[in-house]
Amino acid sequence: MGASSLRLNYGDDGRSEVILDKAGNVYLASCTSSKDFPVTANAFQKTNGGQQDGIFIKASPDLSTILSSSYLGGSLDDAAFALALNPITNTVFVVGGTSSPDLKGTHNGQVVYATKNTGIDGFLSIISNDGSTLLKTSYFGTAGSEVLYGVQFDNKGYPYIMGTTTGAWPIVNATFSQPNGKQFIAKLAKDISSFIYSTCFGKGSKFPDISPTAFLVDRCENVYVAGWGGGVEVEGRGSFVYPNSNTTGLTVTPDAIKKTSDGNDFYFFVMRKDALSQLYGSYFGQTGGLGNHVDGGTSRFDKQGVIYQAICANCYGMGTFPTTLNAWSPKNGTGTNGCNLAAVKISFNFAGVAAEPRSVINGRYDSTGCVPLDVVFKDTVHNAKTYIWRFGDGSPDTTTTTFQILHTYQSIGYFTVRLIAIDSSTCNIADTAYLRIRVRTDKAILDFDISKLPPCRSLNYLFTNTSTPPAGKPFLPGSFTWNFGDGATGTGTPVQHSYAASGTYVVQLILTDTNYCNYPDTAVKTLRVSPVVTARFEIADGCAPYSASFNNTSLAGTSFLWDFGDGTSSSDINPLHNYPDTGTYRISLLAIDPSTCNLRDSTTRTIHVYPKPQADFSAAPVPAQYNTPTIFTNNSIGATAFVWLFGDGDSAVRNSSDTVVHQYEQTNTFNACLIAINSFGCADTVCHPVESLINPLLDVPNAFTPGRFGQNSIVMVRGFGIANMLWRIYNRYGQIVFESNTPFSGWDGSYNGKPQPLGVYAYTLEATFFDGTKARKKGDITLIR
Repeated sequence: MGASSLRLNYGDDGRSEVILDKAGNVYLASCTSSKDFPVTANAFQKTNGGQQDGIFIKASPDLSTILSSSYLGGSLDDAAFALALNPITNTVFVVGGTSSPDLKGTHNGQVVYATKNTGIDGFLSIISNDGSTLLKTSYFGTAGSEVLYGVQFDNKGYPYIMGTTTGAWPIVNATFSQPNGKQFIAKLAKDISSFIYSTCFGKGSKFPDISPTAFLVDRCENVYVAGWGGGVEVEGRGSFVYPNSNTTGLTVTPDAIKKTSDGNDFYFFVMRKDALSQLYGSYFGQTGGLGNHVDGGTSRFDKQGVIYQAICANCYGMGTFPTTLNAWSPKNGTGTNGCNLAAVKISFNFAGVAAEPRSVINGRYDSTGCVPLDVVFKDTVHNAKTYIWRFGDGSPDTTTTTFQILHTYQSIGYFTVRLIAIDSSTCNIADTAYLRIRVRTDKAILDFDISKLPPCRSLNYLFTNTSTPPAGKPFLPGSFTWNFGDGATGTGTPVQHSYAASGTYVVQLILTDTNYCNYPDTAVKTLRVSPVVTARFEIADGCAPYSASFNNTSLAGTSFLWDFGDGTSSSDINPLHNYPDTGTYRISLLAIDPSTCNLRDSTTRTIHVYPKPQADFSAAPVPAQYNTPTIFTNNSIGATAFVWLFGDGDSAVRNSSDTVVHQYEQTNTFNACLIAINSFGCADTVCHPVESLINPLLDVPNAFTPGRFGQNSIVMVRGFGIANMLWRIYNRYGQIVFESNTPFSGWDGSYNGKPQPLGVYAYTLEATFFDGTKARKKGDITLIR
């Protein structure tokens, strides 16, 4: 391979990687052909080595300062693709590909390969964290061409590398390997002096099967690789962006998401610790059309063994990209005019149990508050079976089987909270994590006064902060912010504000000073603004017994007097009142406001309290019979409309009391409910347990007659107990003419609105039943016209 091959075929259009350390500093590995790339004074290589070089950059968290910037390369073409921080030494490991025979650092102590092999080799360089020193470099190569696309560490500080080859990659101390595989994984000694193990996977073709996009070593030392393969047509560049053997023939496991490939797919691979075996293998992507791919860059695995993959998909509307239920966008937003970005998140569940606690105080994620302090602790991973919490305040450890718990701190201080998440069936059995809680006594008591300024027709008000600070902590001028409820804000006390129009405004006094433990607490008052007081309220008719809720919409008003029309009264602003009996009631409201021009105003309204219906039903057969529909008999009284809730997520609406038939899809006892509604809109609800017995079955008719009347005009999946399914029908050219994920949707014999010809159509059907069992069918359907 020549230099141009490194740039085009193995560079994947400018691939680079960015990572952050715990302090937020930013690290970048990439490449450049520039001779005037800006390097820092502490750069370990200040000039371009020859042609294209790798580059290394370290920047401050806000990107305002470049802490280190350096070339990384020899006399020919080099490219840096990925990097990682050593968790033990904090040194930076950078990997990529090189044509240069003279990379620096290869003789700084023993390395795996001190000299370059033929063509293109992978390389790994170790750089001091401040970017000033190139500590060591090793080549990785065979007689073919190699590029390293990933570097990761396990918890003990051992480095792992991943890449592709066109040669015979060495197999060292590995039980698992696939003959002549063109994707390789290796675990190195901490000083990169030797292989701990080295292996490869793939179908054994001339070129790599995939272009790798993500790499991970999880806490159990399992190794993950993701990538894509196949041909992607690019205008002016031929049929393939890079030479590859496409994705057909790669090994998949029984739990694969997609078991077959059209050659243009993503491939996800997981290998057990110490290269013992393959844990997982699956394709992912659309069938047909321009292949799934990535236009440069990489995606990520997290330490939980979850991949976050960006995919360029469904280009020009060709093929069908698999989306999940309730996806933000199930279709290509560009239609047939271009490609869409597809986002994929998949959990592989091999990384063992994990603990990652967070604290919720006053409804928000926080770690400080006032005594007594109620804290909700959550494990944000929640993949454990048992949780042991130690709250750090001397209280006994608490063991739960749920991922969150409430604890109240009764004393002040700093408390270290420990969480142990346990699942004995996982590789690591338990994981421990900590967080810190601060409990304080410096609480500010918030309050304020509102007074209207003369004359009576003005809308000007004076707001005075009457809050009380804790002893020894006086408020500062910027401790509070006013929100006047009309979009305006202010500071200081007292403060005047003029409203532009009459209305009801919610005024807030917000504590913005973090020196108080109840930050950001808020005092709230409702202000009714108007030059004249106008009594108004809203109330609806109801059904006995009626708990009436009165919405006071008066303009102005500082005090209110209600007469509910049944001999009772209230002075609440928005009262609740119970009417136990049917009837007609006349309600009056008196609103009083001494600051207005008219001082007081009153209004009246009449409401009607109607009788409620009585809901009731029975279900048959009793006892339940296998695969038999349930017949619901409506026994309600005084109702005209009915809503049936069958307890399995399905429902039905009826305008008569006729019987209703419903087929359940799993063996269970369901809480079925009937809502009966009368002509006044009053409703009554009754629920009864209903048993169902289901024997899972699956079938597809072998012929149908579209365009005619009757049940054979549409072909549908028939069965019982189907939880989810994927049914595809193909024409003789292998084109999908119909696809459905529900047994309630059938094929009418058309495709894109056009009737399909008489003939035999193949189908595949995969279904999962509610009891967890699975079924798969293949067969033919004859379309008869």
